[in-house]
Amino acid sequence: MINNKTVEEGSKIAKRGFEKEEYVVIKFNNWQQDLDAQQWLRLMSYNLKEIEYVRAEKIKGSYKSDVQVQVSIKLKSCIDVENLQVKLVSNEKGFNQIDKRWIDKYIELWNIPEEVSYLLKQYTGEVLPTRETKDKRRTFANEFNESEQKTLLNWFEENKIMIVSDILKGRGRFAAEWILVIREIRDSEEWVLKPINEAINFFGNGKVLITSRGNILIGKITMQRKGGDGGRDTARMLQFKINPAKLFNLSK
Repeated sequence: MINNKTVEEGSKIAKRGFEKEEYVVIKFNNWQQDLDAQQWLRLMSYNLKEIEYVRAEKIKGSYKSDVQVQVSIKLKSCIDVENLQVKLVSNEKGFNQIDKRWIDKYIELWNIPEEVSYLLKQYTGEVLPTRETKDKRRTFANEFNESEQKTLLNWFEENKIMIVSDILKGRGRFAAEWILVIREIRDSEEWVLKPINEAINFFGNGKVLITSRGNILIGKITMQRKGGDGGRDTARMLQFKINPAKLFNLSK
C-alpha cells in the first residue's frame, strides 16, 4: 500500500530543491547587482572588475552538478566554466540524498566482486534474508556474520576514495567542482560555498564501520537501503546520504 502522505512530502521537498536551483541561476545571471553572486564569484577566485559577463543555467539530466556557470573575462578569448552542486537544508540535522542506484549499476561503476554484491543485495532486500532477521524484507549489516561484515567493510575501505568521489563529485563534463549549501531557517537564509574536493575530504574522512542501526558509515556518509516509496520496488535501491549543514561548521 502506497503512503500518499510520504510521497507528497517527498515531492514538496524535491520541488523546493529545484526552485532553489532556479534561484541560484537567477542570482548568478544578475551578478552585477546581487551581492551573494558577487561573493560566490570571488570565492571562485574571480576579480569582479575583470568579468565581462556571467551566464548561468540549470543542468538537465542525472548529473552531480545542478547549475553551470560560464564566466567570460575581459581581454581573454576563452570562457571559464564552473559546475555547481546545490543543496538545500532547513535544519541542522537535515540529511540529503547524494546518490541512489540499483546494486547492478554500482557493480558496473565500481566493478564490485560477486561476494560483496551478493551481500549488498541482501542488505537492500533484492535478495531476501537467508537467516533470521528483524525485518523479513532485508538483512541489516550487523546481522551478517563476522566474516561477511569483514568482507563488506574491507572492500569499502579499500575503495573509499573512488566511492566518495563518484557519489559526491561524479565523472565527466558535468562533474561537480563546487558545492553550494543554502540553509533556510524560518525567515533567514545563509549559505556556504566550498570546492567539491574539500567536501570530499571532509565527508570522506573517517572509518568505514557498521552502525548500531545496521547501516554502513563511510566517514561522514551514511549508506543504507533506500526504503520508503510506499512499498514500491525502488525501496530496495541503495542510497548514500550526507548532512550538508555540517559544511557550515567547516567554515567557522
